[in-house]
Amino acid sequence: MFVLGIDPGLSRCGYGAVRRQRGQSLVVAGGVVVTNPATALPERLRALHAELRALVGELHPDVVVVERVFFQTNARTAMATGQASGLALMVAADSGCEVVQYTANEVKMAVCGYGAASKAQVQRMVTQLLQLAEVPRPPDVADALALAVCHLTAAPFHQAVAAAMSRRPAPATGAGEVVR
Repeated sequence: MFVLGIDPGLSRCGYGAVRRQRGQSLVVAGGVVVTNPATALPERLRALHAELRALVGELHPDVVVVERVFFQTNARTAMATGQASGLALMVAADSGCEVVQYTANEVKMAVCGYGAASKAQVQRMVTQLLQLAEVPRPPDVADALALAVCHLTAAPFHQAVAAAMSRRPAPATGAGEVVR
């Protein structure tokens, strides 16, 4: 399975691509798409869209995982993150690959075993789990790689649940019977 994680942001949008091969997780790509805060918002969004589209087109991931914007204390940051998240979701959906979202707490729990882990803890765990020579920087790259690792960890569970649910027989109802 080949997963592209995207940590959405308008100024810095992190990405990290991880391939699971023979039980090993291998980093294929990682980086940050940067837009200039001095540039008009529509231009920044256009540039981010173009970069994400090129990235997905170049990498051809099986799954794109985008961090779900769950909570932000700063409304301005939340709006910018939401706009970047929407672009990432749209680009992924347009590519035809599977699109999944996890909250930051879900990712931290999967990667660190603690939903309130710090950025530094996520960076250290991503470094260890992916056997990297150095800590991914900036933290946006580590966060994107953590999204990919989270999905690679959770995907077998989700697939098993889906398979079990598809084997369950549908509840029977009689003619004229009201089901509540």
